[in-house]
Amino acid sequence: MRRLAPILTALLTALGAAPAGAFESGLQLLSTGTDSRGWEAVGRLDLGHGSFCTGTLISDDLVLTAAHCLYDRITGQMIEAGQIEFRAGWRNGRAVAYRGARRAITAPNYSYQGPERFDRVASDLALVQLDAPIRLPQVKPFEIDSGPGEGDQVGVVSYAHDRSEAPALQSMCAVLKREAGVVLMNCTADFGASGSPIFAMRGGVPRIVSVVSAKAELRGAPVSLGVLVDGVKDLRAEIEAPPTGDALHETRAGGAKFVRP
Repeated sequence: MRRLAPILTALLTALGAAPAGAFESGLQLLSTGTDSRGWEAVGRLDLGHGSFCTGTLISDDLVLTAAHCLYDRITGQMIEAGQIEFRAGWRNGRAVAYRGARRAITAPNYSYQGPERFDRVASDLALVQLDAPIRLPQVKPFEIDSGPGEGDQVGVVSYAHDRSEAPALQSMCAVLKREAGVVLMNCTADFGASGSPIFAMRGGVPRIVSVVSAKAELRGAPVSLGVLVDGVKDLRAEIEAPPTGDALHETRAGGAKFVRP
């Protein structure tokens, strides 16, 4: 059986943050209030300079996304927390709630090495702590769960460059391969979908089991890579700890903290 590492180096195109602005088959656009009901905790994570990723509330003030989303593709520097805005349930020019970011951290072993490097997919996780909690009855944060196995059915809710004004749901795709903290799936993804939650039904309830990191083609068919969410528990404990010093806004990558006073 082929290992995942050669697939990473040969096939993948990083998703990255997309500029804000052919609809993919198999996706249901959640463009109405009825369609999007229950998915309001998924939102667009705007990152300054017209770029965005997808993020998901896992508590009333914590957004889960991909670590590479928090880096400027040109400078390679981590984006300051003060430039990040989360738009919960963003749809047709309006969000259920708008929040800025107070802190942002990536997995401690993640190191951004540019948009065309894929050897860090297994640690491509980040949390953004909002500057105020979102406590609305229609916005229910999602719980995380153990990763799916090969052959399991999963679903994805994502924004992308060609559907930046409403998310889309792909409710039925499958895990083709799982190895070393990464899952390869036949779910479609495009620029802006980085950080999108990958759901599995557990006890009749959708729970986050992975996060979209990159897209690829496998024998001409679209596939995507997700990072498992095993490391979220430790990230959450770290970001919920009191901030150091007098910092109001900070980001942390690879053990270092970047502070905006």
